[in-house]
Amino acid sequence: MATNGPADLSSQPSSSRHPGIDHVLPSSSLKSLAHPLRVRIYDELSSYGPMTASGLGERLGESSGSTSYHLRQLERAGLVREDTTRGKGRERWWERTPGSIAIPDARSLPAGSAERLAVKLVEDEWFRSRETNFREFVLEGDQVFGDEWLDIATSDTINLRLTPDQLGALVADIDVVLKTYIDAYKRTPTPGSRPVQIHINAFPLMRGEPTAESADSADTAATTKEP
Repeated sequence: MATNGPADLSSQPSSSRHPGIDHVLPSSSLKSLAHPLRVRIYDELSSYGPMTASGLGERLGESSGSTSYHLRQLERAGLVREDTTRGKGRERWWERTPGSIAIPDARSLPAGSAERLAVKLVEDEWFRSRETNFREFVLEGDQVFGDEWLDIATSDTINLRLTPDQLGALVADIDVVLKTYIDAYKRTPTPGSRPVQIHINAFPLMRGEPTAESADSADTAATTKEP
């Protein structure tokens, strides 16, 4: 039977990338998120924790009426919820609904469909947000943080030649390490901790060519080939 309550994202299937960990947004929730301001609101709550509509409005340069409206839409989509542990004043506090989400694989969606366009919009906003956060740190971090943070923060680029299986194994190893820290600190941060963002990008370069088989390998294969 139909319900007017928030969507239950925990009942959605996981992505093939993180089976048993994340939940792929259904079409209705994806379309609700596919609005630039809603993605920004969702990112703010994800990165900085619970806020009121007024607090979000101040951070994002929007009116509290606008952020309040979009928060209600995100609530219906199951993406945010009221934080009932906060004060009981006139304004409600909002938090991101716990749990990891994933957007559908665009390859599985018809070209030009509303769902595929929604995926593109959300992806673009997430990329913009990551770039903005990193650029802010690079340009202004030394005005905000002490050496204890500046000496440990890092941005590395590593170039390798890998097969799909090797890259998959590398990413799986990284996921194991990240999950250890997520389980330990996501819901129970240590006093004195700050919001920290970690970006992981691992992908084949568009203008690269496959590694050719070496002459020695070819000779070995030829001499060991069964008749």
